[in-house]
Order: sequence, then structure tokens, then C-alpha cells
Amino acid sequence: MRIVSLLPSATEIVCELGLADQLVGVTHECDYPPFVRRLPRVTRTLIPEIASSRDIDGLVRERLKTERALYSLDLPTLERLEPKLIVTQALCDVCAVAESEVTAAACRLPGRPKVINLEPTRLADVFECLNLVGEAAGAPELGRVAVARLQERVEAVAGRSRAATSRPRVVLLEWIDPPFCCGHWSPELVRLAGGVELIGREGERSRTISWSDVLRADPEVMVIACCGFDAERTRQDLPILAGYREFGSLACVRAGRVHVVDGNAYFSRPGPRLVDSLEILAHVLHPDIHPPPPGMPLAQRLTPLDLGVAEGVPS
Repeated sequence: MRIVSLLPSATEIVCELGLADQLVGVTHECDYPPFVRRLPRVTRTLIPEIASSRDIDGLVRERLKTERALYSLDLPTLERLEPKLIVTQALCDVCAVAESEVTAAACRLPGRPKVINLEPTRLADVFECLNLVGEAAGAPELGRVAVARLQERVEAVAGRSRAATSRPRVVLLEWIDPPFCCGHWSPELVRLAGGVELIGREGERSRTISWSDVLRADPEVMVIACCGFDAERTRQDLPILAGYREFGSLACVRAGRVHVVDGNAYFSRPGPRLVDSLEILAHVLHPDIHPPPPGMPLAQRLTPLDLGVAEGVPS
């Protein structure tokens, strides 16, 4: 089986199943496990490298109007790789190669490779994706084993959370400029980690919100997991966040419980590392009962200096 992955989470799923040696092509965004960076790239992006968060949001909204994706296929490279299985997605309208483009390309390839679309909206759907890819690759038992391994870790977190004496009120932001609440699997992760997500809804899309929504929610904990951004890129937008009206008056800011995480590697990718995301988040919400996950970057707890807010003084 020669496998081409058209999204980073699918690449991670293939590797979690133990099929890494069958991967022959990946996207320009695939970076984990590290060896995949050496594989041929079959996609390119239309987003300028220096684009601001506001510019990226504008590009996405414009593409949604025209039903055009922000990524395109490198068809000559795809043809050269001669895949037997292509793994893509139909979940997001702009963050991967358009489904119609993938289907048209597959029809032109020799041998008509099998194409499977992954469309998870909840954690259980992500686990089902592992089973689907395992079956499509002719190794269904690998999916069952991988899912059982991941579910065991989820249940360990959920079990500890059930023993928590409090459930902090949380807002998990997926974008800063403009603000987006979390969606899909992220509110579920908050619940399993022992918190209550105040704005995002399980299984529903993330969406633009007004800053007034955040002020009304007044979360005890804020977690910033910008879609497609690592922690350092997210920190570049902190002055925008701190500049929002009455930011310093939020309970989470006054308590020093604002955290930045790597949204690109973890929370944005509906693959096996969502379980890592759960463990990272659980330690943020209940460090007394959830140990720091070994070998993973912890959430960065922001100081008043990081946020440009005088300690103890609302902005």
C-alpha cells in the first residue's frame, strides 16, 4: 500500500497505526513524526508566510464565499508517487485541498487509488478515523489496537477528573484576531479534563464571537490554542488580546490563569495527539490531580508582563 496523506492529522493517524513505512507523500504542513518532513510534499498554500492573523481570517472568509480552498495539489508530484490510498478530509472548507480537487485528481491517476475522507467532529469520531484508515490500508486489527491504547489514556484522565472537587469555568479560544470560541472536539476535551467550557459547544464548529461574549462569560481559566499556530506565533498576538476592552478585569487574568498552548501540533489536529492535548489541558485545569504529561510541552502560563497588564490592576 502506497499512502499519500493530504492533512497532518491523517499523517499522524497513519503513523500511529504503524504504517509509517507505507507513507510516500504528505502535505506542506506535515511535521510529525519528524521523519515525515523528508517525504515529498504534494500540496502548497496560498497564505503568505508573513500574513497577520487578521489577514488570514480575511483570506479564509473570502475563500468561503467562493468555495475555494487555500491549499492546492501538486499534481505532477502526486502522479509520480503513484499512490494506492489517498487520505483526505471534508471537515473544513478551506484548511485542506478541496474534496472535489482530490476526487478529480484521483480519477486521472493510474490505477484509480482509493480515496477516504475523514470528517471527525468529536473524539469518538477521531478514533473511528483510525479504524477507517486501518481498514482502508488492509490492516483493521492495527486500528483496533491503536484505538484501545488511546481510549485507555482518555479514561485515565476522565477517571481522575471525576474525583475533582471543583470544575473551573473555561474559555478556550481558537483565534485572537478576531476572537473565535473553540468547537468540534475541544469543548469535549475541556469536559473530560474537569472543566466547563462556557462558550464553545461539543460537536459544533468554532465560530467568531464578540469580545462581549468573553466578558459576560468571565472565565476562571483561559486557554489560547490558535488554529495552525504554535505557542510562539500565538504569543505575537498577545498585545491584541490584552488590548481588548476590560481584559484585565477578567477573573482568569486576575488569578493568573491564562495559558498558551501549541494549537497547531495539538488541539487543531483531529488525530491521536488530541489525547496528548487532553492530558496537557487536564494538567492546566487540575495540576493537583493530573500529573504533567511526560515528554510533551506544557501549556505556558502567562504573566502580567506577558499580557501587558499591571499585576492586580484591571485594564
